[in-house]
Amino acid sequence: MSLPKAELHLHIEGTLEPELAFELAARNGVELPYAATDELRKAYDFEDLQSFLNLYYELMAVLRTERDFEDLANAYLARAAAQGVRHAEIFFDPQAHLARGVGMGTVVEGLWRALGRSAENHGVSTQLIMCFLRDESAESAMETLEAAKPYLDRIVGVGLDSAEVGHPPVKFREVYEAAAALGLRRVAHAGEEGPPEYIAEALDVLGVERIDHGLRCVESPELVERLVRDRVPLTLCPLSNVRLRTVDVLGDHPLPAMLDAGLMCTVNSDDPAYFGGYAGDNFDAVQKALGLSEERLRELARNSFLASFLEHDEELRARYLAEVDAYEF
Repeated sequence: MSLPKAELHLHIEGTLEPELAFELAARNGVELPYAATDELRKAYDFEDLQSFLNLYYELMAVLRTERDFEDLANAYLARAAAQGVRHAEIFFDPQAHLARGVGMGTVVEGLWRALGRSAENHGVSTQLIMCFLRDESAESAMETLEAAKPYLDRIVGVGLDSAEVGHPPVKFREVYEAAAALGLRRVAHAGEEGPPEYIAEALDVLGVERIDHGLRCVESPELVERLVRDRVPLTLCPLSNVRLRTVDVLGDHPLPAMLDAGLMCTVNSDDPAYFGGYAGDNFDAVQKALGLSEERLRELARNSFLASFLEHDEELRARYLAEVDAYEF
């Protein structure tokens, strides 16, 4: 679906398609434990979040140089643009690269070689959000923030991702306070596999401005009321939810009920190479499975731009919103 949209929940490492993984492996002399792309695709049958993460981190071994990160980002941007994405706020996981001996500069500068020219080359404006791995220590997160300081002209905010259960937001209170002091925007994954309490904690303790996922807020009427009242955006990822078994089938997804409740929902692709679709594919899938009207789809697209960190360019935001209003299905 080419409806103009912003993508607010997208892990750049999760856009590594099998074909590019093998290309980079050959370039860098990395041996993958799969004979061919078809065999690798078959490995994308996940039981839960952890089984996905195991493969996700394993395949990162092919990302070694600035050129690799540039190629990865350009491949995503081309696919996203073809599916109507006009603005993308892109997550990256520096700790996973630092642990392999790939420096912060290699990652950020490599990504920026693509992102810095994205508006010109792809028609997509971009921003970069650095995520902390919540199953790593709070000390490691603080060290990562310190390592990022020379590159903060390229990084707009911080996020929190990876294995959620057992790693509550409060664990990262100090690093989020430090990020806020640096003027960075703050988001966090919460309420995907973790309980609704993690969502409230991310808001109250970390001071986040958006909740990534937030699916389990529906279990708490009081939390839903708060999220509606405060217009807290939720960056939902429907195909991801099905692949990771947080929702059995897409037809059971609570998205329509969440919109009816007044929640500010957006639709995103999360890790599209692994979960079966990019942003437009997710819009197509929810339209088909949930019977969303054209006006509901337009609402989701409008929400994505309203929830974007575009305060530095309200004229651009207004232009994107006008494109949504003018779109003909």
